[in-house]
Amino acid sequence: MNWRSVKVQINLFLAALAAYLILRDPSVKLLAAFAWAVFFTVLTEGSVLFLKTKKFQITASAITSGWIIGFVLSAGSPWWMFFAAAALTIGSKHLLRFRGKNLLNPAACGLFLTVLLLKGYTEWKGAYVWYLLIPAGLYLVHKIRKMEIVIGYFVMSILLFVPLALIRGSSLADIPGYFNYFFIFIMLIEPKTTPPTFWPKVAFGAGTAVLVFLLTEWGFRYEPELFALLAMNALVPWINKIPDFQLKTVIKNS
Repeated sequence: MNWRSVKVQINLFLAALAAYLILRDPSVKLLAAFAWAVFFTVLTEGSVLFLKTKKFQITASAITSGWIIGFVLSAGSPWWMFFAAAALTIGSKHLLRFRGKNLLNPAACGLFLTVLLLKGYTEWKGAYVWYLLIPAGLYLVHKIRKMEIVIGYFVMSILLFVPLALIRGSSLADIPGYFNYFFIFIMLIEPKTTPPTFWPKVAFGAGTAVLVFLLTEWGFRYEPELFALLAMNALVPWINKIPDFQLKTVIKNS
């Protein structure tokens, strides 16, 4: 095992976070949710790869998707719903492609379709365990060079939430509690379905924040964060056309 691999580190962190939640509030259903999600996702991905290569493979990306399903889908869901979410996730990964690359975040797509088509429920386990997700998330985001997405998301969210809090007479100190840290630091920054350059990454993060804000305020029923992420994923080919000039270059030439 390559301990320096970001994929390995992400899976180790998610495993540790799952263990923390289980130990904090012991629950057989919670343990089963993680087990079903990872097992079915690895099994589905391995089966698809076996049909293609005649070799069963366990991939790090499948394990990551399994953990995400386990964290997001309700622990009270029946086992078959975890299987359905896994199948929809792996199916979207292999079928919904643009120019040879994933178009949509596979786990987000699988979970959204599970909610939309099968009336699945989500609970975002650990989403507000900020004291673990922020430090680990910042490290992982730095490693995969997606910090601009996170900055764009937070800055735009604050620009939207502060006026709303003032209008409603809410405390500005409550704003940090509005953020779904699991979504931001684990799902939003998925490398293959997000822009690779500076300004497109900023636009992607900010655009996602705007959509999450609007959909939440409008009372969107089907997981605002998942829908917003998928919508922005679909726009990435156009977002990538945003000119990616560097501030240093502008300052130097001025």
